[in-house]
Amino acid sequence: MELSQLPLLLLLISNFQSGHTQERPKPKVTIKPDHHVFRGETVTLRCDIYDGGVTSWRYNWYKDGSTSAFSERQEHTFSSVTESDSGKYSCYGTETEGSRSSHLSDEVTLTVSVPRADLSVSPQKWLTEGDPVTLICEINGSSTGWTFSWFTETFSSGSRNDYELLSDSSRGAGGKYTVSSADLNHTGVYVCSAERDKTAVYTPYSNTQPLWVTGVSPPVSLIISPSRTQHFTSVSLSLSCEDQSNSDGWTVRRYTDSGRLEDCSSFLRGSQTGSTCTIRSTSSSDTGVYWCQSESGENYHPVNITVHFGVILESPVHPVTEGNNLTLRCLYKYTTVSNLRADFYKDGSLIQNQTTEMIIPTVSKSHEGFYYCKHPDRGESPKSWISVRGSHSDSQISVLHILSSALAACPYLIVTVVLIYKCCRMRGKTPE
Repeated sequence: MELSQLPLLLLLISNFQSGHTQERPKPKVTIKPDHHVFRGETVTLRCDIYDGGVTSWRYNWYKDGSTSAFSERQEHTFSSVTESDSGKYSCYGTETEGSRSSHLSDEVTLTVSVPRADLSVSPQKWLTEGDPVTLICEINGSSTGWTFSWFTETFSSGSRNDYELLSDSSRGAGGKYTVSSADLNHTGVYVCSAERDKTAVYTPYSNTQPLWVTGVSPPVSLIISPSRTQHFTSVSLSLSCEDQSNSDGWTVRRYTDSGRLEDCSSFLRGSQTGSTCTIRSTSSSDTGVYWCQSESGENYHPVNITVHFGVILESPVHPVTEGNNLTLRCLYKYTTVSNLRADFYKDGSLIQNQTTEMIIPTVSKSHEGFYYCKHPDRGESPKSWISVRGSHSDSQISVLHILSSALAACPYLIVTVVLIYKCCRMRGKTPE
């Protein structure tokens, strides 16, 4: 039997019986590049024995307390580690010319994991046109040495969707992709991935992260019938993309709560005619964000739609303009009178109780929030976000202010141009 295969206990007994009284050294194990590495990386274990009297050692490596050595080299290299290489490693040495041996080293832990990219958004995924937003890509258990790439999820007719590299992906190479002023066309579903610098280690695509951007005047409107954001199960639902030219070049797309990106033709019980999508019989799996996509791939007007079996909240599909009225109702499908007398809540706080409809006469920005209703017997509706946008009069005043300022400056501008012209002519007539 080879020495490397002997149980450690027998080796220690042998050393004791050899009569050597000199203190035995204790090896030190080092791991490079790190104790925590990712699958596919190269890892080197090194055993160092510091003893002035012995210059040549035969080394023995052990894993997870095993009494059988797996290597006799001072350095043992894994060219491409896997998760099975994770464990606690120790070593000891014996003289190449003699019977003296070292102590067994302390165990050092090597952890091998699959690199995973985690994608998040700050401050939030629902945005108003012009808002700043940052997508943040992080690697589990590691913060340096990675280069990041950014993609949008695109629809595919197959069983899985494809990912398209952003044209300006390189500006997010450090792990953060920032948009200083969100545009309507930033609506979409994003993923990231990362590559370990100077190695061949890649992460799979990250989790998906949607961004939904709403605006005051999108080029197309998503018209929903019935006109509300919450709907009963087992009813018909119509969604139409309408623009000023009545074009048929729009497709209704959705991103479901289960993370599926689909177009209308792939909806269960869904069909599209022109720019209108019809779901013949709704189910809870139809819950998600719906929007209009142009033939060139631009995304506009996202709307969050919830399909629920019990009580639902009737609320407006589009943002409410400041100064207008907001009316909310609590509906239930299986009663002769659909409007329930219920309690209404905003952000978890009761704001009105036992009423068939709640009316806020003059809406302001402070009324933004999550609303729901609750009936003592029928149950509670899902929550719906109510957004409030500035009034048209504010924008008209701003435009008028700009125009009046420009008109006020015109006389001064004209006089300045005339004076410059005259000066140039007089200079041209001056005799040499």
